[in-house]
Amino acid sequence: MANEKTDEGLKPAVGVAGLALAVVNGVIGAGIFALPGIVGAAMGAFAVFGYIFCSIMLAAIMLCYAEAGSRVTTSGGSYAYVAAAFGDFPGYIINWLYFFGWSILSSAALMNIIADSLAVLFPAFINPVIRGFLFFVLIGFIVLINLRGAKQGIGFIKLITIIKLLPLIAIILFGFSKVKTGNLHWDHIPALKTFGDTVLILFLAFAGFETSLGNSGEFKNPKRTVPLGILLGGIIILVVYLLLQTVTQGVLGKEIAAFKDAPLAAVAEKIIGPAGATILLITAAVSCFGCVISDILATPRLLFAGANDGLFPKFLGKVHSKFATPQQAIITYGALIFILSISGSFKQLAILASAAILIIYLAVILATIKLRSIKQDASEKTFRAPGGLLFPCIGIASIVWLLSSLGKWEILSTIIFIAVVCVIYFVTKKFKKKKTALVSAENIM
Repeated sequence: MANEKTDEGLKPAVGVAGLALAVVNGVIGAGIFALPGIVGAAMGAFAVFGYIFCSIMLAAIMLCYAEAGSRVTTSGGSYAYVAAAFGDFPGYIINWLYFFGWSILSSAALMNIIADSLAVLFPAFINPVIRGFLFFVLIGFIVLINLRGAKQGIGFIKLITIIKLLPLIAIILFGFSKVKTGNLHWDHIPALKTFGDTVLILFLAFAGFETSLGNSGEFKNPKRTVPLGILLGGIIILVVYLLLQTVTQGVLGKEIAAFKDAPLAAVAEKIIGPAGATILLITAAVSCFGCVISDILATPRLLFAGANDGLFPKFLGKVHSKFATPQQAIITYGALIFILSISGSFKQLAILASAAILIIYLAVILATIKLRSIKQDASEKTFRAPGGLLFPCIGIASIVWLLSSLGKWEILSTIIFIAVVCVIYFVTKKFKKKKTALVSAENIM
């Protein structure tokens, strides 16, 4: 049954407040340091409606996650929901798409924000060679830390969370005194294509809440915790984002296009002078670095587990003989982030990452609809999104519309990636059957 909880041996420890904070921390990341400038330059004061659109879309997606999460209470998040509804093959594709299409691309995009932020202070970082060297050093440093163990990294991540949130709160509190109401009026409504293209990039700042559901096997009363936790977290995210965009647009106005690489730093400079800009630029770089550290700490471990379960290539399951860390998974993951970091700008990588996560969200919405058709025990009370198919349809329509904004290159890249994953799945499955047959033959002999 879809809602039957598997005994994973995990201790339930996460409640509504804990999940809500995890969602906020997972979503409000480093991207928000750059995105207000990108969407403001494209749409002006009308950008606030981009946030509203994303929030409505996110609410529809979150409701589907809340419903699926109350039914499928084993660990795995998006993968678990899709696999429960449609089987191993679709779940396999979603798992690969999440790790390689979303996690790696988003980390590569954040590496570019680091370089863009530092380039404002040190123009030498505009040079592609120097940027590449910076990426190599930073990613190499993170990989080396992970190869030796993750204790130091975990403590650093906690510090980074505080560092990235405090200046954002300060900008909201002190920035309103500098807002000019004339900057919040728009002269014209942007073209539908411009709106769609911009929202596709903006959605990167709203994605990531599903990562907090990966350890759903450790939730207290998941049928209550999942829906309430992610909805409370979503409300907090929307309020913070709307306030940040309003202050940024209200302070910079038409000048926002000149500061699209570091808009919040420009606002900080308007508030407290040049020192404010320097503080925000360093904060943005540190925040991005912390997000990448967090990703390289967690994701290779999941790749390692997936390799042992047959979801990923077997070599990713090798352990370092001295430090007992998943060395091949860490090195491979870091190398892929480096390659993608030097191959594209933040905007390009953000579009590809958004495309990947949108496909994952679409699969979960469809899984939610499918799970409704699976009968469950009458004694099991699970959350069901209100309005019947209203919110799933809003989510599906929004995602399909945004995906239609992709360029030919992004569409082709996504199709090729999924095709390669399908080939890997069937080749791996065929190899396993042959191996099983050989083992059975040897046992008979």
